Amino acid sequence: MEPIKHRYDFVLLFDVKDGNPNGDPDAGNSPRIDPETGHGLVTDVCLKRKIRNYVCLAKAANGNPEPGYDIYVKEKAVLNRQHQRAYAALKLNPESKGKEKAGQISETRAWMCQTFFDIRMFGAVMTLDINCGQVRGPVQMAFARSVDPIVSLEQSITRMAVATEREAEKQSGDNRTMGRKEIVPYGLYVAHGFISPNLAADTGFSDEDLDLLWRALGRKEGDGGMFEHDRSAARGEMASRRLIAFEHESMLGNAPAHALFARLKIARKDPAKPARSHSDYEVTLDKDNLPPGITVHELL
Repeated sequence: MEPIKHRYDFVLLFDVKDGNPNGDPDAGNSPRIDPETGHGLVTDVCLKRKIRNYVCLAKAANGNPEPGYDIYVKEKAVLNRQHQRAYAALKLNPESKGKEKAGQISETRAWMCQTFFDIRMFGAVMTLDINCGQVRGPVQMAFARSVDPIVSLEQSITRMAVATEREAEKQSGDNRTMGRKEIVPYGLYVAHGFISPNLAADTGFSDEDLDLLWRALGRKEGDGGMFEHDRSAARGEMASRRLIAFEHESMLGNAPAHALFARLKIARKDPAKPARSHSDYEVTLDKDNLPPGITVHELL
């Protein structure tokens, strides 16, 4: 498959209702927030995890990944074992030294890009005990930020059971466990992404890979994307709402990304009323007088 030839910048709008889109483990797993503005945050790592999980489902045959669509960073993975696979497949010795070692790293690096979709897309640092080099990925994403400040509601919850006999004795058989959960009543988030054809030429990121990325992000011709397959008590109602890609005619690009992103305007219809659904917002895209060489794709 040929690598992509054009640069893309894209915008993903997604929302959460009565849930926690991305808890901070250093803050009791409360929703991430910008303390100066009150806007909610979702990390790029969180979004990439959901994309990886989607690919694991979409590209599985009889429980095994299709060739070229394995995932490098997945639950319970031991990364050195993934590197061992490359050396074994190419019949190379990971203990070699000098020029021979440098050549082997180049070979295993290429094998890892061909085998693992997330390395081909996001890149990876593979300079571990078993060295497969480093890869700069063509697809990068920034933190997502909510359009408006969010309110985090802390709720008390009760489990009608205890974990140990000792807890049961202390409660005289009442057997209740109290806990707390924080939710965002509603938040609309904006994430920006960038795709470099120059780096795609190095990793082999192709048009077929790009189409799979759009599917994962929730394009309208697909199955709803990553949020549809990431349900939990904390993330029961999350959905992709808009997906807009700006395609550049050239590899280097025809306009700055920030100027293209500024064409998307999001405003609450009634500023006096707190938003509780996507319909409370008006989203407009200025497609007039686009810079030469820019094509807009409204994928969702």
